[in-house]
Amino acid sequence: MNENGNANEPNKKWKFPFLVFFNDARLIFKLDALSKEILGIAIPSALAVAADPIASLIDTAFIGHLGPVELAAAGVSIALFNQASKITIFPLVSITTSFVAEEDTIKRMNIKAAENDKSKLTEVTPESDVVQDIEKGTPKESNKAQKESVVGHNETNGTLGNNDKTNGVAVMNNEQEPHLLSSDSRSSKIKEIVVKKKKRHIASASTALLFGSILGLLQASVLIFGAKPLLYVMGVKHGSPMLKPAVKYLTYRSFGAPAVLLSLAMQGIFRGFKDTTTPLYVIVAGYSLNVLLEPLLIFKLKMGIKGAAIAHVISQYMMAFTLFFILMKKVYLLPPRIKDLQIFRFLRNGGLLMTKVIAVTFCVTLAASLAARLGSIPMAAFQPCLQVWLASSLFADGLAIAVQAILAGSFAEKDCNKTTAAATRTLQFGFILGAGLSLIVGFGLYFGAGIFSKNLQVIHFIRIGAPIVAATQPINTLAFVFDGVNYGASDFAYASYSLVTVSLVSVGVEFLLYRSNQFIGIWIALSIYMTLRMLAGVWRMGTGTGPWSYLRG
Repeated sequence: MNENGNANEPNKKWKFPFLVFFNDARLIFKLDALSKEILGIAIPSALAVAADPIASLIDTAFIGHLGPVELAAAGVSIALFNQASKITIFPLVSITTSFVAEEDTIKRMNIKAAENDKSKLTEVTPESDVVQDIEKGTPKESNKAQKESVVGHNETNGTLGNNDKTNGVAVMNNEQEPHLLSSDSRSSKIKEIVVKKKKRHIASASTALLFGSILGLLQASVLIFGAKPLLYVMGVKHGSPMLKPAVKYLTYRSFGAPAVLLSLAMQGIFRGFKDTTTPLYVIVAGYSLNVLLEPLLIFKLKMGIKGAAIAHVISQYMMAFTLFFILMKKVYLLPPRIKDLQIFRFLRNGGLLMTKVIAVTFCVTLAASLAARLGSIPMAAFQPCLQVWLASSLFADGLAIAVQAILAGSFAEKDCNKTTAAATRTLQFGFILGAGLSLIVGFGLYFGAGIFSKNLQVIHFIRIGAPIVAATQPINTLAFVFDGVNYGASDFAYASYSLVTVSLVSVGVEFLLYRSNQFIGIWIALSIYMTLRMLAGVWRMGTGTGPWSYLRG
């Protein structure tokens, strides 16, 4: 509680908001309640994110036994499928997490307000009506006495018929006769009713499933009917031995697009509830099914590359249906009113994030393109360095998801203390994670370069890039965590505009340094890109602008 008596106002104003990043830094290694909440969300999230690339590696290993042509064909098809999915999935999941967390928090606040109400109830309808009122967060307008009993004090000063002065609550028994309960009993009764009725209306969840279904069907249609021209753009020309197996794999794999989009939309919903464990279990089960089906379909039933795609599709639909049935127990998936869907809010913020994804993708793709122009040897070295360079995102995504869910709820509660503490603590975790990755990547990539190639020239180029790849790990991790901070604060416009600006500057830097320093120049340019991306996050919170204006007092 601060001097103004408001527990939701920050305890101290920051004359220089930049110093907020060092707030409670001494607690970074202390496993207090906040750290447990962050890590409890982050660790399962990171494991779930890591499950997909691990499954892809196993998938690649099975297909590799069919021959180099099939492996190359599947590789191009997977890259095309993932690129199409990324443009739609990332905005959908990010927005869903923030909106669900915000809406769920408001619902819980209303329930808590009802539970903590110390007023006397003068008249209560049957339990089903009490539950309905509590879940809606507002008492029935048609029952004035009940409204007074839930959200205000009884104007009769506790009198309940016959001048009974007992401080209590009237509820109905089986004969519809009122009985009095003490304040504690009343609170317990309300809690018991709320526990029994766990399902609640979260309109954002319904909207996410609607968009997931539409985008999934749209993506499937585009990839199935446009497989050949899209593969041609990817470099698989007419007459190439890769064309036929690539078309076959992409076509069958695309039938799973609706399941992929729906699964990820539902993961965003669970993240909004701060539940990242349930999706992890379902994802592990789904990919385990995929691994079991692939050898059966590919080799036993002799379906070849088609069998690999079908196994993947089956596992995706299994995950989607499982998550759907679990979600049905938590949420009413049909909104009470169509206008509650907030379709235009989803479209507006989704469009902003889609612009951001395209800008980010273009920067990294351009770097790969420039490396390819240097020849096969530099490109062979660039690819493993790039994959390792971006590997930190698999770990940082867990922290980003955690801070997004926590901040979305805290901003809804207007709890300035928690928003500040959660953001700074997660960023501090991110820096420590990045520092640890820096050491692991530095030694591993330099001394383990031979894992990626036996060619001495390729190994030489990998070792040239290794110091930069390692040194930028803390920067990369902070940049990814700042994305979660921005999304948790619903600062989607700033996240988009700042990244577009950073990308435009970085494209010019990439061309300039490529011409002057070639291979090492590309890596310096990528380092500048990630540094600018991180500084965009530092600037927003560190200057106390936008949703962080309260830091300036």
